[in-house]
Amino acid sequence: DLQDLQKLNVFFLFLFSEFFHSFKVLPLRNHPETRRMNRVEGLRANSSQFTLERKPFLILGGSIHYFRVPRAYWEDRLLKMKACGLNTLTTYVPWNLHEPERGVFKFEDQLDLEAYLRLAASLGLWVILRPGPYICAEWDLGGLPSWLLRDPQMKLRTTYSGFIDAANSFFDEVIKKVVPHQYSKGGPIIAVQVENEYGSYATDENYMPFIKEALLSRGITELLLTSDNKDGLKLGGVKGGIVRLPQKPKMVMEYWSGWFDLWGGLHHVYTAEEMIPVVTEILKLDMSINLYMFHGGTNFGFMSGAFAVGLPAPEPMVTSYDYDAPLSEAGDYTNKYHLLRNLFSHYHSESQPLPELPPVHERRAYQPAVIQQHISLWDSLRFTDKPFKSERPVNMENLPVNNNNGQSYGYTLYETTITSGGALKSQNNVRDRALVFVDKHFVGVLDYTVQELAVPDGKGKRTLGLLVENCGRVNYGKTLDEQRKGLVGDILLNEHTLRDFNIHSLDMKPAFVNRFVCVSYYSVSPPTFVFPLGNMFFSFNILISLRTVMGNWLCSQGWSKGVVFINGKNLGRYWSTGPQQTLYVPGPWLHRETAYTVIFPHKHL
Repeated sequence: DLQDLQKLNVFFLFLFSEFFHSFKVLPLRNHPETRRMNRVEGLRANSSQFTLERKPFLILGGSIHYFRVPRAYWEDRLLKMKACGLNTLTTYVPWNLHEPERGVFKFEDQLDLEAYLRLAASLGLWVILRPGPYICAEWDLGGLPSWLLRDPQMKLRTTYSGFIDAANSFFDEVIKKVVPHQYSKGGPIIAVQVENEYGSYATDENYMPFIKEALLSRGITELLLTSDNKDGLKLGGVKGGIVRLPQKPKMVMEYWSGWFDLWGGLHHVYTAEEMIPVVTEILKLDMSINLYMFHGGTNFGFMSGAFAVGLPAPEPMVTSYDYDAPLSEAGDYTNKYHLLRNLFSHYHSESQPLPELPPVHERRAYQPAVIQQHISLWDSLRFTDKPFKSERPVNMENLPVNNNNGQSYGYTLYETTITSGGALKSQNNVRDRALVFVDKHFVGVLDYTVQELAVPDGKGKRTLGLLVENCGRVNYGKTLDEQRKGLVGDILLNEHTLRDFNIHSLDMKPAFVNRFVCVSYYSVSPPTFVFPLGNMFFSFNILISLRTVMGNWLCSQGWSKGVVFINGKNLGRYWSTGPQQTLYVPGPWLHRETAYTVIFPHKHL
């Protein structure tokens, strides 16, 4: 029964019947299965079952996020979704990627949302769109852009003027792109979610009505829905919403096919033997379902967030978003996939059997990479902008960089002058992890668990450096407003407050990486593998002489901590603490002749 399903932490769908609209009869575009029919009525929830075109419709959905999958693989992943028997794609829209700086919007290449929607339509998949503005998704700050935190009074996910002004600006851009792809206009979008999991936040009773009106006023006409877990069901809806009434359809909006991993923790596995009986029972109850995730993909770059609920301090999430999903991080079939395909096949007519399985991508082992060049952190500073001078520490988001949008991700180096050794105390103002140096010599780490460090004595004036790493912002819970990074307050040495800082921004954007990879490094001779200790940038050249360049896995075992770039693209973080020990390398990101890899490792204790 439904109570048993709640115990499994599934998400239930709220459906809003007050927003049904009449539609013009338009020819169906870009949907091969029903191209010749005229559309009369989209997704409805007027009875105990969903209806589409006034016929009973069971949503067999799965989540694949376009921003976690290389664009060259979008079609492959969606074809595999279709072949598994699913009929509906769900995806979030990450505000922080689409508006990395205030007023600067990106919807091209990897972020071409309209191309993703057109592709889904061409393959015969319906779409449930989840445009935020907050998405959670185990994504940095739940998809909210970090420049919002420049406002010291910011109250995220509320009707605070600073937030709603920014959200309105974002919706102005994104909604006008998705409106033409709605069902009523011949597109694949059959429903749109109002925010995400607000019942677990619920700090402003006017917020959800604001988001609802923001969607409707910009032309959203399809069925509106919300998604909340069992703890937030009573608080996450909008006035007029239908909450678990017997005469209304029900849907498990997020049936978790697995779970995310945290650095230093265990890898989560949710076996097919546990999963399939539950999915079977959900379908027997005539409930629709969305598999979260069907294919997880990768948290490329610095996009993996952090988890803090029930923990003494935030714990960062790994780069992989495999999620133990039916389709693996690399797009491979799993046992879950085959069992689900067999199950879903029973919900398709004999006249429309499931498509054949798309082929699996080949793997090819390359020769081991050999370090050829390296450059120190200190020498690389000449490729950054001039340091910012400040009497007090300034957090990353409030640095006067990136057209006054602050620094979003990466590392920040804070340097000041000291004249003695002693006890260095962070006062819990390091966000999230600082490597401490005295005259460029490493002396230790400050983080949430280590907040005091002994600085050795020395003669005269010396330079104290704190290289602070943003390990990922919390993406869920009620601490979103507290996710500023870098040094967020004063640091003490022998109870004396340190002052007069030179602050270097190392956001590790491709432009920064490209500045120093093209210059003369210190050559490593002979060119043999060097274990990457210390704070250095290392360069590898990998010869690839194949007719077809294939993806693979980069093994990071034996490395300490850092990030990896290949041909200017950030594969993500690695850390010897595990559980992740490899980084996914998409084939389309490799060059046929050479692949250029840059690694920024940390000394790790």
